Amino acid sequence: MSNLRYKWTPFLMYGKKLELSKNTVVYRQGERGRGFYYLDKGGLKITLLSDNGHERTIDYVPTGGLSGEHGAYKGTYLTSAITTCSSVLYFFSDEALSRVCQDHPHAAIIFTNSQIYKVRLLAEIIAFQDSPIEQQMANFLIKLTTVHENENVPIDQTSFARYIDTSRITVNKILQKWRQQGLIELSSRSKIRVVDVDRLKELVC
Repeated sequence: MSNLRYKWTPFLMYGKKLELSKNTVVYRQGERGRGFYYLDKGGLKITLLSDNGHERTIDYVPTGGLSGEHGAYKGTYLTSAITTCSSVLYFFSDEALSRVCQDHPHAAIIFTNSQIYKVRLLAEIIAFQDSPIEQQMANFLIKLTTVHENENVPIDQTSFARYIDTSRITVNKILQKWRQQGLIELSSRSKIRVVDVDRLKELVC
């Protein structure tokens, strides 16, 4: 995903600029698609509502990334997207996407690759949902670290717990253990920085 960041920037002139406040629902799981979005500034979290009614935070869109690609051409949104702070997004309707691809044929490859990444992400989540909690956490953290190019990962312990579908206490115990082992650093602003990616990857295998 990191190699797809900012690839859509040259086409922002085709989109509609949106300035949204914190906790704004950009699109909702199950709704018929209206188009997709580009995150220019701010933050956007992606949630998935399971069959048992539990909502899990499964991804954080980095600035320069696309979101809601599955809603293009009247598709159904497979997830929900909510802003985590005041944000600037660009909305691309089906007509706008068609114009972009007509004027810039390579844009279709960028869009398709982003779609493929999101489908793989969902498949991976399903594959890991019955794994031990520590393994799920390690896999999710590695994924976020890759997407955000090893910046501090913008996830708090409550959101981590929602992703794993466990308690915040359990998440905190594991994070504190990783901190003591030198795998991660925890900031005062509820952000996580991975210090030793290789050792964290060993927990996933």
